Amino acid sequence: MPKMTLTHFEAALLFAFFTSIVFGVVSHGDDRNRWRYGLKCFAYFLVALFGIGWLMYLGHG
Repeated sequence: MPKMTLTHFEAALLFAFFTSIVFGVVSHGDDRNRWRYGLKCFAYFLVALFGIGWLMYLGHG
């Protein structure tokens, strides 16, 4: 089986993607609201990913 190597960024994107899918599926409401909530969660994950990344970059020195 081939070995898959991911960068930290790619792993974080996959985590955000799959976690947003789960959040969208388990949320209440109709299908449109589930889609909207899943996409909103994914956007929040991306904002947090870039925001924390920049804070780490600026705080590193």
